[in-house]
Amino acid sequence: MACVSDVRHVLVLPDRDAAEEAAEALGERFGLREEPRLVRDALAGEDDAEDAQWLLALRDEEGRLDPAELDAFAGEWDGWREEP
Repeated sequence: MACVSDVRHVLVLPDRDAAEEAAEALGERFGLREEPRLVRDALAGEDDAEDAQWLLALRDEEGRLDPAELDAFAGEWDGWREEP
């Protein structure tokens, strides 16, 4: 029986536009088999969507994605890769 690890990467991006552009570019650049999940992360006490960060959650069971490359990629949109 093969053991499958549920490895995830989370990229934090400053706004929805950046997150949507990055999600599209991720598939092209890294050859993802599955679309990243886009999640709005409202800052504590903030109701305004403009004050939200956006997260891209990526599954990487095979460990194909290099964390340093993902961090550099997120930096292109003024974001970063969150450490697990």
